[in-house]
Amino acid sequence: MPRGYLVNFDTRQLPQEEWEYVILGSGIAGLYTAWAASQAGAKVVVLTKHTVLESNTEKAQGGIAAALDSTDSPSLHRQDTLSAGAGLCDEEAVDILVHEGPRRVKELIALGARFDALNGELLLGREGAHSRRRILHAAGDATGAEIQRVLTEHAGRNPGIEVRENHFAVDLLVHENTCHGALVYDLDEERLKVFWGRVIVLATGGLGQLYEQNTNPGVATGDGVAMAYRAGAEVMDLEFIQFHPTVLSLPGAPRFLISEAVRGEGGILRNCRGERFMPRYHELAELAPRDVVVRAILNELAETNSKEVFLDVSHLDPEKIQRRFPTITRTCRELGLEIGKDPLPVTPAAHYAMGGVKTNLNGETSIDGLYACGEVACQGVHGANRLASNSLLDGLVFGKRIVEHARRWRPPRKRREFACDCLSAPLLFDYRELRLAIKSVMNKSAGPVRTGGGLQEALAFFEKWSHLFKHAAADWEEMEVRNMCEVGRLITHAALLRTESRGGHYRADYPAPDEKWQKHIIFRR
Repeated sequence: MPRGYLVNFDTRQLPQEEWEYVILGSGIAGLYTAWAASQAGAKVVVLTKHTVLESNTEKAQGGIAAALDSTDSPSLHRQDTLSAGAGLCDEEAVDILVHEGPRRVKELIALGARFDALNGELLLGREGAHSRRRILHAAGDATGAEIQRVLTEHAGRNPGIEVRENHFAVDLLVHENTCHGALVYDLDEERLKVFWGRVIVLATGGLGQLYEQNTNPGVATGDGVAMAYRAGAEVMDLEFIQFHPTVLSLPGAPRFLISEAVRGEGGILRNCRGERFMPRYHELAELAPRDVVVRAILNELAETNSKEVFLDVSHLDPEKIQRRFPTITRTCRELGLEIGKDPLPVTPAAHYAMGGVKTNLNGETSIDGLYACGEVACQGVHGANRLASNSLLDGLVFGKRIVEHARRWRPPRKRREFACDCLSAPLLFDYRELRLAIKSVMNKSAGPVRTGGGLQEALAFFEKWSHLFKHAAADWEEMEVRNMCEVGRLITHAALLRTESRGGHYRADYPAPDEKWQKHIIFRR
């Protein structure tokens, strides 16, 4: 077939499978939802773009927040979440998170998750903007890996769950506002397939790979948001990107997250002059909300004409720090740094998307039969700025609610005749170069500090490539770049519309919050 031709086909020409649940994504949200659905007797397939272990969950260091201590309560957890959310949290969603969260965490423990404990009592840490120690962690700083281990093992031995690796979800199959399945590209067999389901769940994770500087794995390219938007679902709050303040910054080395828990244990931020600066910016100093810490760091870099600030733990017990953060200690040592002696050069990097596919409190999107949970979803629980360690909890709580609600969902008779256009081969440009250009544009114009002029330039860049949004491409890399273009355009458009600063969205030309903007930006195709 000549390069650049469009092929029109219907889904009856493709290999097809029938499942009760089709779950796209294999992080905590996807695997926990699969487990909960299997407990209800459902047959579930989990489709993941590459391997089951490649997710933001597996990389999560800090932990999972839940009010389990006798000195804590859901109401205190609620108060901290609302405060961090900068006026945009859905209060009912937050109530659900903090009240149902402890039960979900106890379920994880019952499944075999080994959280750190001493004499039978959970060891709870504290992170930025938390008023209490309520962060459960595992193996010091490998909480996500422990959760991923437990859920992956259960999925592997559960006869009701089948996990398919190397299956890239291309598009959702929607007719008359009902989602019936997904068009999927099998990377091993190099062909398209159709997966029909009574319930389709987006659990595809985040979008950090749109940025040059990010903490996310390579799979986090915003695929779920792009698919849902193309299918006609509502997306919300996409301008709110959380940049993690402390990401290890060494020339030639990959970006590596230095957990907020390090600051929770007493780590101090210092500028290039050795001065501690956070007390000048916020009463909570290093434990201020992440957006505050990020802007403080950027301001210090500008004022000192420097490229780095430092995280200092030399005043703390080195044995305790190394015992609490073994993964960070080991990684720093491999890069030539001793965590207890050497100040760690850090910089902000894209970390988490507060916005995503709009859902209600049961995980339902605006398309019948299509649900979403985890980072790809937005029910308003994180507002404009996620409270640290609420993300893993979010995936558990709303994944469970999806299964409870979906028991009552009965789709209409399926329509099997879905016509699709597929680009048979790449157009005459380099998708890899376009990927790098997207990352550069997003870092420059839609990063921690934004301006109207920069956002206009970024939006014009994405509009130039809008023809990519019209058709499915021929291989996974083209599909991924198409999704990055789609989501980048939505983020920059939302950021341009919001003429104020709030949470993770900061406009240098509108530096103050504005009450009239205490509302959500919702897009629908």
